[in-house]
Amino acid sequence: MTNHDLKPVSGRSVWHGRDLEVDRSFEFGLEPADVRELEDALAKAKTEGLAYADLTADNFRLPGLGATMRRIESELRDGRGFALLHGFPVDGHDLADLDMLYFGLCVQLGQPLTQNSDATLIHYVTDGALRPNQGTRGVGLPKESRLHVDLTDVVSLFCVRQAPDSPHSRVGSAGQIYNTLLERGPEALERLMAGFHWSRMGEQLGWEAPYSEYRVPLFSLAAGQLSCRYNRNWIESAATNDESLVTAEEREIFDLIDEIGHEARFEFPFEKGDIQFCNNLTVLHGRAAHAPIEAEAEKRLLLRIWLDLPDFRETVDEAVIRYGIGRHGLIGFTPEEMAAGLHRQPRPRRADGAIRL
Repeated sequence: MTNHDLKPVSGRSVWHGRDLEVDRSFEFGLEPADVRELEDALAKAKTEGLAYADLTADNFRLPGLGATMRRIESELRDGRGFALLHGFPVDGHDLADLDMLYFGLCVQLGQPLTQNSDATLIHYVTDGALRPNQGTRGVGLPKESRLHVDLTDVVSLFCVRQAPDSPHSRVGSAGQIYNTLLERGPEALERLMAGFHWSRMGEQLGWEAPYSEYRVPLFSLAAGQLSCRYNRNWIESAATNDESLVTAEEREIFDLIDEIGHEARFEFPFEKGDIQFCNNLTVLHGRAAHAPIEAEAEKRLLLRIWLDLPDFRETVDEAVIRYGIGRHGLIGFTPEEMAAGLHRQPRPRRADGAIRL
């Protein structure tokens, strides 16, 4: 497909930040009854001796919250691609309780997956002592996080403790970026749709290459739906192994994407007890920088869960678009797969190196 054949995309997932200032349909709040239901489910799970990784929608039942979670799911699948939940309980709970509460909420939406070299299902986003082994990734550092996608269908972030200077979170519509790029730099789209190799950020296992053997399209179209896979750090990090993988001209295109995304972003305070959810195929997320924090007890702490949702999105090649960036090392395993020991053996792959579905 040449850039002459490309048309703007439309729908609720295509938005400018000013649209979200007016239309707050992405925003949800917990009522006291919802919090009581969460607390009751937590008490039951602890009485039964369950670990957070044991929790499912069947054994951590939230019938009253179900309607809210379905609305959030609809917003992720067919709406803005972004949802923000306020009022999640934090005070009076230790970290083990918060793990359980947060995991129990997220399993109402989809399947949690491991996220790092420690094969954990909840990733502590911090630069403190709780930071997990995560290869060469810079997750949790005080510096600005440019707009990007994470590696699964949906990323969820739960604010347990915000930095004292309260850096704002940011989200951007991939569709808005695509449409603006079609106006301002249409010649770049053909190259972006051809795709890029992604680094495995030092988290590959011994039988895996340091970067994907295949190219992952930055933008792709299927059944009239646009999907985006853009994380500049992961793409440019692949070029540390082979400088030819990203050219100077392509870096200029990335500069333009970052500029467009920043211009059209939605920026919002993200405080204790807030949870954000982003569709990683339609929404990019990031945040402003914050001042370094020395005291361990005051360090910024978010909990992150990566989710896959069934029948999530039509794509040109599911193995590459949905799974091509998040199935390496100990990343991308379900609790059941971990228990079965599947993380100790090579994943079945196609001839091009992509996961065999």
